[in-house]
Amino acid sequence: MKIAVTAASGQLGAAIVKALIPEVGKENIIAIARTPENARHLGVETRKGDYNNREDFDKALSGVEKVLLVSGMDEPQKRIQQHRNVIDAARKNGLIKIVYTSIIGNENETEFSSIVKSNRQTEADVRASGLSWAIGRNGIYIEPDLEYIDKYVKAGEISNCAGDGKCGYTSRSELAFAYANLLLNDDHNGQTFNLSGKAITQSQLATYINQVFGTELRYRPLSVSAYKKERQAALGEFLGTVISGIYEGIQKGVNDVPSDYEAVTGRPHKDPVEMLKAWKANNS
Repeated sequence: MKIAVTAASGQLGAAIVKALIPEVGKENIIAIARTPENARHLGVETRKGDYNNREDFDKALSGVEKVLLVSGMDEPQKRIQQHRNVIDAARKNGLIKIVYTSIIGNENETEFSSIVKSNRQTEADVRASGLSWAIGRNGIYIEPDLEYIDKYVKAGEISNCAGDGKCGYTSRSELAFAYANLLLNDDHNGQTFNLSGKAITQSQLATYINQVFGTELRYRPLSVSAYKKERQAALGEFLGTVISGIYEGIQKGVNDVPSDYEAVTGRPHKDPVEMLKAWKANNS
């Protein structure tokens, strides 16, 4: 069985490839990337696949039976057609299964909703593909917070507009394990799963970071408008609006949903402290 993973040079795609290797062997995995050289370190066959180029995927999916479609990072409306390029190529090549990495979120209530809507459209396209399918909806990665620890420590705090809202954080390694299961276990076909961990507040996140890293952070809530302005100044209008929309969603409770992680993997999702310790061990 040949399994292809798109966007394999990215962090999630690479993690999924690594999770598949012990299960099916390097010889049965194809890493597809816009720049194949950036995925060569994974030690599997690499093929070119630019989401904007349908012909790339007509070739990249030749001889493949299953494909893991990692959601693209472009603007929402562009993503829909980019994902269709992969879905249509999968159909043309006679693949038997497609698994898609979607996201948990609300389609209407925040400025992150346009991205959620584009993911929901791809979910619909996957379901209508005629292939066997499974869809995961990812919780929010915990890694960006950990990559910001130095900035948090300098400020002495975590500040955003999430307030007392709870978020079921996950990690790329936890998601990779789940997606390997979705690809390999056909009992999950035809279903959509929330892939997230225990839901916690930002104050709890600060407490757990303090526990694992020996910091003394506190959480300071901001208004949505103040946080949006701050993020736009730091990251630009588009990305700043997206990030503030994510935390606005946490405030509104859209990331506090029941998780299907154990149903997919057969084990509980790692708790937040376990994820923090794992990240620390891998980045010391």
